[in-house]
Amino acid sequence: MSTPPVRPRAALLLLAYLAFVSLGLPDGLLGVAWPSIRDDFDVPTEAVGLVLTAGTVGYLASSVLAGFTLARVGVGALLAASTLLASLALSGYVLSPVLAVLVGCALLVGLGSGAVDSGLNAYAAGAFGPRHMNWLHAFFGLGVAIGPLIMTGALSAGLSWRWGYGIVAAAQFALAIAFALTVRAWRRGSPAADEAATAGAASAVAVRVPIRATLRLPAVWSGTLAFALYVAIEVSAGLWAFLLLTEGRGLSAAVAGGCVSAYWGSLFVGRVVQGVVAERLGATLVLRVSLVGMAVGAGLIAAPGPAALAVLGLVVVGFAAAPVFPLLTLTTADRVGAAHADRAIGLQIGASGIGAALAPAGLGVLIGHTSVQVLGSALVVLALALIALYEWGARGSTGRPVPARPGGEGQTSGPVRPVVEGR
Repeated sequence: MSTPPVRPRAALLLLAYLAFVSLGLPDGLLGVAWPSIRDDFDVPTEAVGLVLTAGTVGYLASSVLAGFTLARVGVGALLAASTLLASLALSGYVLSPVLAVLVGCALLVGLGSGAVDSGLNAYAAGAFGPRHMNWLHAFFGLGVAIGPLIMTGALSAGLSWRWGYGIVAAAQFALAIAFALTVRAWRRGSPAADEAATAGAASAVAVRVPIRATLRLPAVWSGTLAFALYVAIEVSAGLWAFLLLTEGRGLSAAVAGGCVSAYWGSLFVGRVVQGVVAERLGATLVLRVSLVGMAVGAGLIAAPGPAALAVLGLVVVGFAAAPVFPLLTLTTADRVGAAHADRAIGLQIGASGIGAALAPAGLGVLIGHTSVQVLGSALVVLALALIALYEWGARGSTGRPVPARPGGEGQTSGPVRPVVEGR
């Protein structure tokens, strides 16, 4: 029987929002800072690939490992240590004398960010409801938007690019202190932990689940691949839309740029709006409608016609895609079981990084060998594959349909979440 809704602690919720903003900040800095960094270090423009690759490798490694170690170290300690690592690494950007040192710091930033992303998503999946899960990911987008403003402000004031990274490093350090001061509160703030304390901790039985048991679940791997496909759609649409609208549909660069901004804006607005909708109608229903909406939007992009049709398709894809990542994370335990959820989420976050890196690049090769018009068809194929994977994974590890997750905040499927320990 489901427990009554448990409202998350306000202080922890605020910290979680700030943490997601901080995750987006470094992503928004590099694009504006890179011309100055390139000139300072006297390196070619394409050297930015070294920085991006190092950050991606660190992110993938730590996001997966965090899912497998979360039960041992605790989410509060993980967040404090990982945010501190990111702060120190960003400080390394400020002090880097050569590009090689900056690339090493990018690896460390990725390690810290991946652990924070995986740890917070795993915690929020059990402690927050659909509304807050969507809003958390909306705040990540806010961080990505704020990052360029910080760097632009520093450069406009005549300061070095290093000041922009220094400001963000200081913000990350303050956040690390806040996490360190609230380590115990994160443990107490879990609805499952609160429920156990109320019922009597002595009655809880810890279930030790081997790592191999998690890795054998088909639902774990279908969910992992679903995350890679979702992020592939989101990033590919945003990356190649400008080229489609200019070279494929004849729009001017200025208008096409505004349309791409509308795509990202619809993603942000969709997470804010659909977080409330999912809380009222249930995560499962909103997920299914959203996945179909992504396929419909991709079909509009693929359909021959005026540029306005493609723009409409982009906005539909953005708005429909908005709740998919947070709600897939929220319902992970429904698909794989609570004992495997932390590990599965770590794998899913890692897979999302792979999808963001490989799929847009592969689609770029396809476009180069054909034409940009292939973008819509590719998005349709990816969207339909995502629907199929979700429906397969939604049947759970036993092959039977799992119950729809209620819309209320902090719902759990039982009084105590099992303790996961690998061996």
